[in-house]
Amino acid sequence: MIDVAAIKLRYDALSPVLDERSRRRFAAAEALAAGWGGIAAVSEATGIARSTIGYGLRELRGDAPDSAFGGVRRKGAGRKPLTQTDPTLLSDLERLVDPDTRGDPMSPLKWTSKSLRNLAAALCALGHRIGHDSVAALLKTLGYSLQGNRKTLEGSHHVDRDAQFLHIAETVKAAITAGQPAISVDTKKKELVGDFKNGGREYRPAGSPEPVRVHDFIDPKLGRAAPYGVYDIADDKGWVSVGIDHDTAAFAVNTIRSWWITMGRSRYPRARTLTITADGGGSNGSRVRLWKVELQKLADELGLTVAVLHLPPGTSKWNKIEHRLFSFISRNWRGRPLTDYRTIVELIGATTSTAGLTVRCQLDENLYPSGIKVSDEEMAELNILRDDFHGEWNYTIKPKLPETIR
Repeated sequence: MIDVAAIKLRYDALSPVLDERSRRRFAAAEALAAGWGGIAAVSEATGIARSTIGYGLRELRGDAPDSAFGGVRRKGAGRKPLTQTDPTLLSDLERLVDPDTRGDPMSPLKWTSKSLRNLAAALCALGHRIGHDSVAALLKTLGYSLQGNRKTLEGSHHVDRDAQFLHIAETVKAAITAGQPAISVDTKKKELVGDFKNGGREYRPAGSPEPVRVHDFIDPKLGRAAPYGVYDIADDKGWVSVGIDHDTAAFAVNTIRSWWITMGRSRYPRARTLTITADGGGSNGSRVRLWKVELQKLADELGLTVAVLHLPPGTSKWNKIEHRLFSFISRNWRGRPLTDYRTIVELIGATTSTAGLTVRCQLDENLYPSGIKVSDEEMAELNILRDDFHGEWNYTIKPKLPETIR
């Protein structure tokens, strides 16, 4: 691998004492020593054009006399930079690239693609003489580069965000140290069931891509799959229930119940407390009344004290289940149309990681009606204890009846 930083360090040290010819030959020598990809690396490190480095290589190899490439030009020789001959060029380009922040809401490119050719055409329309290659060079000097969107805006930054993360970490660590189960739960993105395009690529015989539908309109017979996951933080094991109906709190808690009966009970035979970390929204949201009512039912049924810790607002991507379970599921089924529920269940169940992750999956064919209202009277009957620190995020639900044999 070519060390671009080292090349830049050497160039910066020698550049002040090099003339034009020496600078060209230094760059050529570095490219020659670097081997394959050397010209591009040296150009990146020094800012010298690739064509100039190519000239230097021909000089070093003796392919042409020095006169063919010129000697050392006198000071001030050569074509003047466009920014010198056209003083308004840079300011006009900045207004085109970023009209909102540059104070030009009427920019002709506000609602069109800002490709190099479109920018060059717009500049020419303003009276400048420039091609798309020169536009690229100017954008680089202005600090612009090709960039996509980044998902970072998830809501306001709560003043106690870091404190809540610390509280979650300490509580989960204490539970695991005591041999008690601690899980992370969430709903994975709902998926269309049928021969629809699925992001990513997989190896297939050349020229025979998997045929899928052109339009992603939901198939009324197949509907959508709602995978809800439970991730055992200490054991690096996952459980996913694939729902065929609404993603409600009843569905979420039934998934936790299925995990406990199938996996958790045998893994934690002496459990007394179940610690759950969850997002602040969705079917397991901190404000969802049905979520708490269903957890009370679960606590009564299993004889477990359920401790819930919600992530603070705008931090769902930090939920452990996202990057320890769901990311591996998405990677495992990339490029595979989710043609039916069996395919979804098998792909999820076949998910593993080199760190030892294993996943079990089951289709949940129960119906979960939406819009269920929970009265104040039902809430008053909950055996719930809210923490002093953000009781809306951190609370414990204890069984109403004495602990039973599970």
